[in-house]
This record gives sequence, structure tokens and C-alpha cells, in this order.
Amino acid sequence: MNEVAILSDEMLKLSPMQLDALREIGNVGAGNSATALSQIINRKIDMSVPDVAIMPLDEVPDVVGGPDVMVVGVFLRVYGLAPGSVLFLLPKESAFYLIDMLMGKERGQTQSLDFMDESALMEIGNILAGAYLNALSYFTKLTLLPSIPALAMDMAGAILSVVLVQLGQMGDHALVIETEFLSEDDGIKGHFFLIPDPGSLDTILAAVGVK
Repeated sequence: MNEVAILSDEMLKLSPMQLDALREIGNVGAGNSATALSQIINRKIDMSVPDVAIMPLDEVPDVVGGPDVMVVGVFLRVYGLAPGSVLFLLPKESAFYLIDMLMGKERGQTQSLDFMDESALMEIGNILAGAYLNALSYFTKLTLLPSIPALAMDMAGAILSVVLVQLGQMGDHALVIETEFLSEDDGIKGHFFLIPDPGSLDTILAAVGVK
């Protein structure tokens, strides 16, 4: 799972305390989502310690294996006191395996997505985003509500560029809080992005008492 926050130039100088706060927010949110996914698929989910890095925007797709990697993306808008966007990305093979598990098929049976498969993946994205935002709301005491999800299967670079362009005003860098998660049989791995609108990162940091 990964979170990405678009930064203006002055925000590139985040203090160690601010980075620790963001790492902890990532830990709480991703942990809640991993638990929700574990319950859905009845498999143990392992999660890495969140890693915080600042990188150029055009390098963000490298987090998921490069801009040409085919992924399934579930996108939601976040409304409330710290508005933004949520993006849940799964490599195509992981998404197909998840559908096999959800639909009671043998592994490898799903080779494309029909309407029911897409609905199931959107619902998974909805549940995971809800779990993430609930944890974030509890941690920050901010009210955050997800929109109805949208789903796309495309190259990672294409999906991320559409999401980033929607923000309108962008800096040259992104703050990436990366948490990788894997199912116990290594069949499912994914990335989670929280993309605050300009100004929302300040609100989140202030809410947890870090200026």
C-alpha cells in the first residue's frame, strides 16, 4: 500500500517529527485496511513497516513496478475536513487471483474482468478505503468520507497521471509513504495511495499536533 501527497516546494523540507507522524498515520491506516482484506479473503496479510520518501512525480509509477505495468485501479474521492483522493492499485495478476478467491474459482481461472468481477473489486476498494479512512479519522479526529468508487484496468503510469492531473495544481515532487502488503501465499500484493488536495497535508499534520 502506498500513500502519495502532492507537495509544494516549501513542503519538501518536512521535519523528522513530521515524517514520523506521517509514517504512523500510514501504519494505522494500512494496518486497518490489511485487517479488512484478511477478513474478506480469509488469509493472513503481512505488511511491511511504512517507508517515507520524497520523489519526483514522474517516478511515482516506479513504486508499483514502472509506468508500463498493467494494474487494476480503484479510485475514490475523499470529502470532509482534509479532502483528497484514494487510489488502490493491484497488479493485474493479483486482481485476477482475488476474483478467483472471491468467486470460489480455482487459481488462474480468471483471465479478464466481467461486470460482476468489476463490481466485486470496486466493493473491495470501497471496504479497504473505508477501513483506511476510519483509522485516519480516529487518529486525526477529522471527519473523512469516501465517494462511490470508480475502476479502471490500464498501465500504472496512465492511471496515476489521470488521478494526478485531476488535482489541477501540482508540485514537482510527491511524498510517498509506502507500505507493501502480501497474502500468506504471495498471491495478492497491492499498493494504497492517499493523495491529499493542496492544503490537506497541513490540516492532517496539525490535527495530530505536528506543525
